[in-house]
Formats: sequence, structure tokens, C-alpha cells
Amino acid sequence: MYPVVMPRAKGDHEGRRQDVSEAVWQVMATRGFAGLTLRAVAAELGATTGLLTHYFPSKRALVEYALDLLEQRTRTGARRPAGQGLAALREALLNVLPTTGAAVDTNRVWVSSWDAALSDPVLTEDYAGKYARSRATLSGHVARAQERGELPAGNPDRVAAGAHAFVLGLVVQALLDPAEFPPQRQVELLDDYLTGLTAR
Repeated sequence: MYPVVMPRAKGDHEGRRQDVSEAVWQVMATRGFAGLTLRAVAAELGATTGLLTHYFPSKRALVEYALDLLEQRTRTGARRPAGQGLAALREALLNVLPTTGAAVDTNRVWVSSWDAALSDPVLTEDYAGKYARSRATLSGHVARAQERGELPAGNPDRVAAGAHAFVLGLVVQALLDPAEFPPQRQVELLDDYLTGLTAR
């Protein structure tokens, strides 16, 4: 959204853009979204705040860039469902859970960004749209699983909303108490939840 082209070496625009993206991400991953400031990014990058303000004229510009980066990283890190129906639903939900180091970082940033989203009406609407699209994707997997006889008949949107709420709640618990919710237990709890759906 905001072009970041600060020459690290003459002509190396892409390299500098990547440096800035990595600096923004590192600040978010280590300090949370609340710690994202021009000063923090400049320190991480080893640049001056004045140089960054040329490309991020306001905190809002930095926030919008960071959110774009977060969504891009989330899409890049997601595995494509290997199967259909219930298998695809399981894979989509696994993609959300913080079961790897990279997924922990991504989820920490997402959760820490909720405060900013709740305090800004524009971001609130944007986030509501993001989560609605996530539920719609899950609903498609549920509907396919129902067609295949893997899940009982019913309203796929309702099942998807429940699954979405379950997995986001598990994300928060795993981030706050990783010793109690290590990756293996997260997967076990997810499988228990899905087994419950098939038994209805």
C-alpha cells in the first residue's frame, strides 16, 4: 500500500524494501502490535526515524502497511488442503493453530492487533470482513463434508462459525499458556472437536 524504496545500495530498491518488511515483522513478532512504532522499526532497521517518515508519513500508514504484511505472511504460511470435505476442514483449522515457531509469531501479531482493530471503526469493519471470509471458507469445507456423508446434515454456516470460534479460542489459550497447550495437545483437542462434530 505504501511503497518502501529506500536504497541500501544504489539501485537495490527491492533489497531495502525487503529489509523494511523484515524489520516491521520483527518488531511485531517480539513486541506485539502495540509495540509497533516508527522509532522501533527504525531501530530494528538501523535507520533514522526521519528516513522512515518519508515513506510512512503517519502511524496509520505504518499500521496499514503492517496489516498488509501480516495478511500476506498468513497466506504464504498456510498449507493448501490436501483433501476434500472433513480432511480439508481439519487442514484449514490446523493452519490457524500456533503449532510451529512461525505460526506462533503470526498468531501473536494477529491477537495483539485486535486492540487496534477494536479501537478503530475502519479496522473493525476490515477485520469483521476478514473473519467473515474465513468462516465462509470453512463453511464450504463443511458443506462438502456433509455432501460426502462425513458430517451430519445441518446448516454449514452454523457449524463453520462454531469451528472458527473453537480454533480462535484455542489459539489464545496456546499463546498464553504454551506449556499447557503444546502443539501435540492442540492437534489432539482439534481432533476431539472434529470427532464431536461427526457424532452429532
